[in-house]
Amino acid sequence: MSIRKPRPTQSERATLADIAARVGVSSITVSRAINTPQLVSEELRTQIASVIADIGYIPNRAARALARARSDSVAVLIPSLSNTVFTDVLAGARDVLHAHGYRTLIGDTRYSPAEEENLFRAYLEHSPDGVLLTGFDQTPLIRQLLEKSRMPVVHMMELAGPDSYCVGLNQFDAGHAMASHLLSRGYRRIGFLGAQLDPRVMQRLYGYRSALQEAGLPFAAGEILDATPSSIGLGVDMLGRLLRQAPDCDALFCCNDDLALGVLFESRRRDIRVPEQLAVAGFNDLAASAWVSPSLTTIATPRYNIGHAAATMLLQRMRGETPAASNIDLGFSLRVREST
Repeated sequence: MSIRKPRPTQSERATLADIAARVGVSSITVSRAINTPQLVSEELRTQIASVIADIGYIPNRAARALARARSDSVAVLIPSLSNTVFTDVLAGARDVLHAHGYRTLIGDTRYSPAEEENLFRAYLEHSPDGVLLTGFDQTPLIRQLLEKSRMPVVHMMELAGPDSYCVGLNQFDAGHAMASHLLSRGYRRIGFLGAQLDPRVMQRLYGYRSALQEAGLPFAAGEILDATPSSIGLGVDMLGRLLRQAPDCDALFCCNDDLALGVLFESRRRDIRVPEQLAVAGFNDLAASAWVSPSLTTIATPRYNIGHAAATMLLQRMRGETPAASNIDLGFSLRVREST
């Protein structure tokens, strides 16, 4: 009866040499079976796989990265893992990166530049081959570290000048388009609800203001801006504040669909008829927006495609290739529904 050898303890981590000794081949052959299996016979691959499973071998990624001068990992920093907008972006990026053998080091910055800095510094210890960042509001230290490391980077969700690599949409134009839509429907006392107040929300606000200014209309009395994280409940609360500030408001542009859904629910509770008494518009076109009653007019953003295109651009940069375009504008769509 054969006696099975005990598995190595964590302090005695199994090595390629251990596997080679058990199989009766060289460490180079074992390495070849793991990294380029097509160069090893099926019978030998099966033997090696059996021993790996038996002794619990775990590849040393750090050593492999040092030998190959790459880590097969990409850092992806997004503002929120609970926000559908960014989980959609992440899904697009992961589909590309995982298909090409890259791990994703995912960081939730919680809309905090300081937290983004902490995560970025921590991920640098893993020597990622590239990084995907959301927006352009990084701290000076992150910019300095990126410059020193020469690490390929692509920014998502926003657009910038030709010196930056980015994939997104023109947030200003999207805000302008929604305000213009409300104006075209005859609304003239148009308010704005903004939460979180990250750079993308502020660009939508500036686009809204620009459209009203072009129409010769004021806007200050109808704005409620709150740095609190966005939610349906906050939309309920902000509608109350808006109506106290501007009771004659006849339309509301909410910076995202969460706020807009809260406004719709609270309008029904207050017996405010939408859109007859108050038109309501959102941003991002979340799944619920098409099914709520009345259905919500909103701006649809190509979130998955942004993540997918940004990861594709980053792959090109990590390979030393020059993308055909440094700025990719994937645009947006106005979804006109019952609420306006």
